[in-house]
Amino acid sequence: MAQMTMIQAITDAMHTELKNDENVLIFGEDVGKNGGVFRATEGLQAEFGEDRVFDTPLAESAIGGLAIGLALEGFRPVPEIQFFGFLYEVMDSINGQMARMRYRSGGRFSSPITVRSPFGGGVQTPEMHADSLEGLVAQQPGLKVVIPSTPYDAKGLLIAAIRDNDPVIFLEHMKLYRSFRGEVPEEEYTIDLGKADVKREGNDVTLIAYGAMVHTCLKAAEELEKEDVDAEVIDLRTVSPIDIDTIVESVKKTNRVVVVQEAQRQAGIAANIISEIQERAILHLEAPVLRVTAPDTVYSFAAAESVWLPNHEDVIEKVNEVINY
Repeated sequence: MAQMTMIQAITDAMHTELKNDENVLIFGEDVGKNGGVFRATEGLQAEFGEDRVFDTPLAESAIGGLAIGLALEGFRPVPEIQFFGFLYEVMDSINGQMARMRYRSGGRFSSPITVRSPFGGGVQTPEMHADSLEGLVAQQPGLKVVIPSTPYDAKGLLIAAIRDNDPVIFLEHMKLYRSFRGEVPEEEYTIDLGKADVKREGNDVTLIAYGAMVHTCLKAAEELEKEDVDAEVIDLRTVSPIDIDTIVESVKKTNRVVVVQEAQRQAGIAANIISEIQERAILHLEAPVLRVTAPDTVYSFAAAESVWLPNHEDVIEKVNEVINY
């Protein structure tokens, strides 16, 4: 297997699908010759041409409209929204149009669109670039929302997303782009959308997370092991739909849960996960389900984000609460 960063795995996935399917098109701001602001599409225009990998104007609403029109004509668009903090400019296209295309057309049309976008804190971005807005799309029926945490998952999930016949929002945490390498098969493969992954087995408490917070939980689990606390870490991978079956099976084993998200307490998807657990597995709980989140304020300026963002010590504190309840 090759050793890849997440950004390399994402590029490899797009290269695979451009080669496999002539109807796959990639477009967005600066994704062509420049390869995107993070170089995720670097080299793709040179190999596949300007008709299949091309730049658009600085207009997210136009990018969304173009994706819808191309999908209706039989293409598989992979538009990039340069930062997910700019979701509001394309919200109607995503939540108002893509998500309901199959239903409103009685199954005659679909939206095989994969909207890629970076998000997330810890990299000192300007205002409105790091916001975790996944909750705004996860609450919209008709959309799948995918957030990988490893290079292996990123490639397999992105290929699966591009091949899906309905719209997928594929969110890439900026801090994970080049922070580490992982083994990634050079051949093509897919990972089922809507299926969580148990990144660490444990018996005492379940930690549920997605994106960069998976690594925060794994670090917390290592520290907790020194205190004889055996933590299981579940990586949701897809935050809509949620793999509730995997979660419930873990709850039955550990009887204690902490949900961890980078988004603010009132945002993200933690509240929905907690509600599902209470409805489906309350008799297996030995303590209330707790959560670790950012505070309910707008995202902090870069100078204060290290204080604002959740960290592994916050996770350990909540685990100790549920253990000692």
